[in-house]
Amino acid sequence: MKVSQRLFECVKDIWDGYNKHPFVMELSSGKLPIEKFRFYMIQDHLYLMEYAKLFALGLVKSHNEKDLRMFASLITATIDTENAVHREYLKRLGITREMIDNSKMGIVNESYTNYMLSVGFKDGLAEIATAVLSCSWSYKYIGDYVKITGNLENNPYIEWIDEYSSAEYSAANDEIINFIDAVTENYTEEQIKYLEEIMINCSRYEAMFWDMSYNIEY
Repeated sequence: MKVSQRLFECVKDIWDGYNKHPFVMELSSGKLPIEKFRFYMIQDHLYLMEYAKLFALGLVKSHNEKDLRMFASLITATIDTENAVHREYLKRLGITREMIDNSKMGIVNESYTNYMLSVGFKDGLAEIATAVLSCSWSYKYIGDYVKITGNLENNPYIEWIDEYSSAEYSAANDEIINFIDAVTENYTEEQIKYLEEIMINCSRYEAMFWDMSYNIEY
């Protein structure tokens, strides 16, 4: 079994819980209250800026041009492509740059991003990629599920659904998965267990992020 598959298997039950979360279910049906989505979008924007820093640590720690280019492209994808959806929604929701800059990061968000960055500073490329993967892959998992089961007609959140179920997003996620499988080819069982620990911790943080967003908790 590939390391990526082991990582998926150890968090699948947690991820299945995301699709049953009221935030995701109401987003899927188009009935999510706009104030909850507004709070989520601001927090997710703040999260993505820290997420990009984790890719930057991967870039700094890269040992060859191929890996360097991959992490550089993921920074661009996060700041420009993925964030483009956020910018459009933020504009539609009347959220200005000043409002974002003055927004407080929720304690769950801050704890989550601090944990990821701590992994980035103290560990290597496989660990950095694993910390990233829990968010990246689980959003694809949610996006694919909602695309199949959700109410897409006149859904105010269709752009969000389209983004995370898109072929482009899937390709970027696959790049991270393939990278992990390549760099962990000679990993010991102990090293793989540590990656599983990172994956589980980040997935638990993702669950708390959905809770935080639905309850609008700072």
